Amino acid sequence: MSTKNLLIELFVEELPPKALKKLGESFAGVLADSLKAQGLVADDAVATSFASPRRLGLHLTQVSAKAADRAVQQKLMPVAVALDASGNATPALLKKLAALGADASVVPQLKRAPDGKAEALFLDQLVAGATLAEGLQKALEESLAKLPIPKVMTYQLADGWSDVKFVRPAHGLVALHGAEIVAVQALGLKSGRVTRGHRFEALTEEVSVESADTYASQMREQGAVIASFAERRAEILHQLNAAAAKEGLKPIDDEALLDEVTALVERPNVLTCQFEPEFLAVPQECLILTMKANQKYFPLLNGEGKLTHKFLVVSNICPTDASAVTGGNERVVRPRLSDAKFFFDQDRKKTLAERVPGLAKVVYHGKLGTQGERAERVRAISHAIVNMLRMATVPFTVAAKEEFDLLDHKAQQAAQLAKADLLTDMVGEFPELQGIMGGYYARHEGLRDGVAIAIEDHYKPRFAGDALPRNQTGTVVALADKLETLIGLFGIGQLPTGDKDPFALRRHALGVVRILVEKNLPLPLPELIAAAVPAFGDLIENPSVALLSFFSDRLAVSLREQGYSAQEVDAVLALAPARLGEVPLRLAAVRAFAALPEAASLAAANKRIANILKKIETPVAARIDESLLKESAEQALAAALRNVQPLADGFFHNGEYAASLRELAALKAPVDAFFDGVMVNAEDEALRANRQGLLKTLHEAMNRVADLSRLAS
Repeated sequence: MSTKNLLIELFVEELPPKALKKLGESFAGVLADSLKAQGLVADDAVATSFASPRRLGLHLTQVSAKAADRAVQQKLMPVAVALDASGNATPALLKKLAALGADASVVPQLKRAPDGKAEALFLDQLVAGATLAEGLQKALEESLAKLPIPKVMTYQLADGWSDVKFVRPAHGLVALHGAEIVAVQALGLKSGRVTRGHRFEALTEEVSVESADTYASQMREQGAVIASFAERRAEILHQLNAAAAKEGLKPIDDEALLDEVTALVERPNVLTCQFEPEFLAVPQECLILTMKANQKYFPLLNGEGKLTHKFLVVSNICPTDASAVTGGNERVVRPRLSDAKFFFDQDRKKTLAERVPGLAKVVYHGKLGTQGERAERVRAISHAIVNMLRMATVPFTVAAKEEFDLLDHKAQQAAQLAKADLLTDMVGEFPELQGIMGGYYARHEGLRDGVAIAIEDHYKPRFAGDALPRNQTGTVVALADKLETLIGLFGIGQLPTGDKDPFALRRHALGVVRILVEKNLPLPLPELIAAAVPAFGDLIENPSVALLSFFSDRLAVSLREQGYSAQEVDAVLALAPARLGEVPLRLAAVRAFAALPEAASLAAANKRIANILKKIETPVAARIDESLLKESAEQALAAALRNVQPLADGFFHNGEYAASLRELAALKAPVDAFFDGVMVNAEDEALRANRQGLLKTLHEAMNRVADLSRLAS
């Protein structure tokens, strides 16, 4: 059957820019999938989506005018219900056949086949394939129903009576199979071949699309529109880099901003603008944020990553003389930068310490009090963390005491001041700058740099891949801040559910995990949580059990995303290692062990031992009585353990986990021989207990680094 390419375009008023990319992907994806499911499209067909501020579309190759007829087998009913004692059709069967467009004449052709415990009748039919008009109408309705519309609006059709609910008013529908119009309807519109191009720069008011394959080129040439979101985005990126290169600079890297700007223009034209250099006295984060968030500009950075007084604008028009466009954008940005400078100047008239009392008036959570109370909890938890680090330091010298006393002082000072910038004008205007502005204001006040950096970094890591706090003070306060959030909200029952996590607790937990792992801190997680809980007094129920489980789940997800297998992760986390900094070393050791030829056999034996011990009702002691080792195989295993265990334990205590597991390879032969030649559950009670003790000793020796039974297939 011959095929042609298909084009669908829905022409609408300006779509919400932050949603456009998803809208375009969904519109095209559901359309293509539905047509394929109906047999109208070849399996290797190529789908190309279109999405611009005023259109959603799809170009699909190898589309048939009609789907092939297909044979289907329809289950009717049990034979006992369908036929009477004489084998004639019952009224129930005749009614069912009539509903399927058949009659009594097909009864002799019905097939019998087992269906569970009974026998049923089946009808073989040839179902006519859908026409493209039928299939496209169904696909279009399905696609519109599944669009991820952020907010639906209701508008009236031209008849003055009918209402339509959609993301934006729709004004045109194009549906072409090759050069032929496919008759479909949607949102009160009938399909045709006419659409519109750019509001201001199209060569003609209307564009009559000749065929599905000429759409993209006609829109570009006649309509002055790059209809493809991907092509338009690539063109913007190319122009941004070219314009920046002319200035010897580079545009800021922001994928979300690039997507949003792509959704705002149909014919991108990148222009270079500038502002007065004196604004650069304001922290660059403030200037960058106001330019990106309010104006959708791309700030330009020098080779050192510092902001310059030049920026790029992505215009939607291409005038011969662009001076009016650049001049207008330069005038528009100036008040924004002036506001930022005003906020910065005003904020510095009051110290962070002077703002701290005001935190007592800012509610943090109805059950957890104010930001002032929260700051005190973070301070108390910071003190507890420093004491834990102090206790873990061996040997504890006079110099170490002085170092920890200073760290404690700086951490408590940073914790007390860390939330004060929430009361500044700059953070009030740009909440994303909290912490960052606190660092600037602390440095302006002459606070030691370690404290200022800690204030700036205490929210880190803010997102996946973000940097960790840069100094020890910042690390302590960042841990304290995240633990305060997690313990407090878990303690009042505000746990994440499904995909809902309004307090970003998963992100906070991953932040704690990253700090503990990547900085390899000597802080056992259970003890860390236990040390932080008292800061809440009677406000909460102790959430330690639920919180430790939550941390374990977050850590497992993170490790699998890093490329570790589920077996490797399960083997290590099954032992619930308290020091998370050890986890990467244990994982590396497990991976190295799994590559040994003896690994599979030992993992299987370990699983077998675990199952044996699990069935024993009374606790088994890891103890071996040499006088009760009767069989040569158990004697050999005990001897192998005596040789291997001290070596493996020594490597384990030194943190050489891979070497510890490598020693276990020597146990393969004696373990295999033991299970081949020894009856564990002997009739003699003393022999049985001793053999169980031997297995318990072996089990403990094999599972210090990880639960090796989890590696068994």
